Amino acid sequence: MAIKLADKLEDLDRRFVQVEQLISDPEVAADRDRFTQLIREHGRLNKIVDPWRRLKSLREQIDEAKHILRDPESDADLRALAESEIDELSPKEAEMVESIKREFLTDDADSSRNAIMEIRAGTGGEEAALFAADLFRMYVRYAESQGWKTSVLDKHETDLNGFREITLAVEGDGVFSALRYESGGHRVQRVPVTEASGRIHTSLCTVAVLPEIEAVEVEINPDDLQIDFFCASGPGGQKVNKTSSAVRITHLPTGLVAQCQESPSQHKNRAQAMRVLASRIRDDATQKQQAARSEERRTKIGSGDRSERIRTYNFPQNRLTDHRINFTLYDLENILLGRLDPVIEALTEYEIAQREKELSFE
Repeated sequence: MAIKLADKLEDLDRRFVQVEQLISDPEVAADRDRFTQLIREHGRLNKIVDPWRRLKSLREQIDEAKHILRDPESDADLRALAESEIDELSPKEAEMVESIKREFLTDDADSSRNAIMEIRAGTGGEEAALFAADLFRMYVRYAESQGWKTSVLDKHETDLNGFREITLAVEGDGVFSALRYESGGHRVQRVPVTEASGRIHTSLCTVAVLPEIEAVEVEINPDDLQIDFFCASGPGGQKVNKTSSAVRITHLPTGLVAQCQESPSQHKNRAQAMRVLASRIRDDATQKQQAARSEERRTKIGSGDRSERIRTYNFPQNRLTDHRINFTLYDLENILLGRLDPVIEALTEYEIAQREKELSFE
């Protein structure tokens, strides 16, 4: 059954009015966390509601002009003016409709959020860890090209400067919206530096992209947390400092764990670990909800299923293939330098096309 976009947009308009009223409420403004969330929601909604209101105003002008044409008492000059106005405004209406549809189809409550990225080495031993480091550098370079800020929250290095796993925060405008389709299995086919005979190996890394959630947005009972402190370590397990500044937090009801050891400050590491844990708890709940709607999940490329192999990086052929949309580029060298725009744009356009099939503007 087609979704009536106009009805959805009216719902968003009503919510926008409600949010504006809440923001102007002194009691709400005094609650910094809630006020910050509302300001974020206001900015997101405004990107859709403002053009929707302008479209409705333009349609009223077109309807008035059509009324003049239907009125038998309208004189010739007025009818000519009305026809001219319709000819001028109709293309603008079509353009605005497409723009609003695109904004609606790419928007959700998380699209404007920052992201937590987790890259883990999978099958392939040291070669998988080295590829995890390649993926990390690729995403950092892409973030730099977009003017985003990245910071490492936790990492576990290997002796050859690979990563068994690394967690980073990415902050900026439209971060999660752009990176959300990166979740899944990333397969690499190449001759490893550890291979003496020159044989091509296949290894796998997994990437998880979570919308960053403020701790106050998730109900976390302090009694449900187990907090451990330990000395930060480097490659090979050697201690890199003598104080217990590293922090590991376990959420007992779910078994989810987050840790941070990147700062010499225990307090800062604890705050960063809570930042990751909140996002993981929320993502865990979302994954369970999506699993309950399995049919819908199979039709969307943004399901975030980490068990799914989504992409192959074939070095001998200089090829990247995204298996979800049968998209191939023979430009692997530039892609690993962070030039990901063609890939992300193709994924976004595909998702828009799939969702548009379920949409009716009327």
